Amino acid sequence: MAAVFDLDLETEEGSEGEPESSPSDVCPLAESRAAGLEPVGRCEEVELTETSVNLGPERIGPHCFELLRVLGKGGYGKVFQVRKVQGTNSGKIYAMKVLRKAKIVRNAKDTAHTRAERNILESVKHPFIVELAYAFQTGGKLYLILECLSGGELFTHLEREGIFLEDTACFYLAEITLALGHLHSQGIIYRDLKPENIMLNSQGHIKLTDFGLCKESIHEDAVTHTFCGTIEYMAPEILVRSGHNRAVDWWSLGALMYDMLTGSPPFTAENRKKTMDKIIKGKLALPPYLTPDARDLVKKFLKRNPSQRIGGGPGDAADVQRHPFFRQINWDDLLACRVDPPIRPSLQSEEDVSQFDTHFTRQTPVDSPDDTALSESANQAFLGFTYVAPSVLDSIKEGFSFQPKLRSPRRLNSSPRTPVSPLKFSPFEGFRPSSGPLEPTEPSLAPLPPPPPSSSAPLPIRPPSGTKKSKRGRGRPGR
Repeated sequence: MAAVFDLDLETEEGSEGEPESSPSDVCPLAESRAAGLEPVGRCEEVELTETSVNLGPERIGPHCFELLRVLGKGGYGKVFQVRKVQGTNSGKIYAMKVLRKAKIVRNAKDTAHTRAERNILESVKHPFIVELAYAFQTGGKLYLILECLSGGELFTHLEREGIFLEDTACFYLAEITLALGHLHSQGIIYRDLKPENIMLNSQGHIKLTDFGLCKESIHEDAVTHTFCGTIEYMAPEILVRSGHNRAVDWWSLGALMYDMLTGSPPFTAENRKKTMDKIIKGKLALPPYLTPDARDLVKKFLKRNPSQRIGGGPGDAADVQRHPFFRQINWDDLLACRVDPPIRPSLQSEEDVSQFDTHFTRQTPVDSPDDTALSESANQAFLGFTYVAPSVLDSIKEGFSFQPKLRSPRRLNSSPRTPVSPLKFSPFEGFRPSSGPLEPTEPSLAPLPPPPPSSSAPLPIRPPSGTKKSKRGRGRPGR
């Protein structure tokens, strides 16, 4: 966390009881002139003021950024493409997520999302995880300044292609594996892996975004019981609330792999309950065109027993990396971004927003006036929000609602994907340090009913559809 330290230059010896110092005592130049000597060479006198000494890190605020485009919009705020116009990194393009405090504090789940995302982004640095550059607040708004991922969502590219070839899917799955492995090494489980939360940078490398459902301090045998995620990608142990750990991310990666290679997640139905029933007891149907290695990895990802699932043991990501499906991957080169991505976004400039929904990018970018005044007690929820990335400090020295919503699937036989988050906490608790866990309260949910007998029938595999669906109703305000 960045901090500004005020240094008191007065010492105990120079306080009470000491005679005042003469100009010659504190200034060698004055002493020389008192002796009738003029300095040799050029000399410049500088008045010491607040503007000329102890400058410290720059003061970041909305005035430092010029609005360029709207990238997304939701019930709690907007995401803009912006250009920094003052101070360090002036001219650089960022994504600016703007959230209204008054709307966030009305719902503890949304406040929890904001707290979690802010803390995770500060503590985790990785080539395949979105980078937070600044965080600041005004009286009525919160601002997150993130690297601009101009390649758009993986969802968009998957929607255009219908399905990915195995070598294309292998590349993205490998980069995601490294990102998940890094999170797990920090005791963090992700819990909301899906194509909408994976974005591409301008070179085509993936970046995980949206960390509101992450859980910290899950090491080794630790488990948590929170019911959260997006149904189609949720592991069965979350659905039955038997306690889960980092193995849930490997189930989600298996569901994502299946989605990439077939056009939809492995277990889908016309409503949420039937989808959950299939995840718990449904039979996995694999299309015949998958290679043996791909079939084997999908099966191992989608083991319902977490201890038998690949990645679910002590080896975590290392076990996944050793699978023959990834035999062509040089992991060191991949981590260093020396492997050419299979899809390189076609971008004309750094400001190109062609990979984003034109429904948003055609809007006039306006950050509405900040005229909301919260009470002092309500503002306690946002203590410690301000942040400046260490990389920015070094250079100085030198998207929200979790209410259930319908989403537009790419396949007719897919059910609406619904993010679920029952996080609860006191909205007036200050932002905690990133090292401490945020323990959500368990919701009082009825036990999951047993699935009907028909749910065990295999799912039909249909040819991938090239039909594009609009995603305007998804309303995630800040990816």
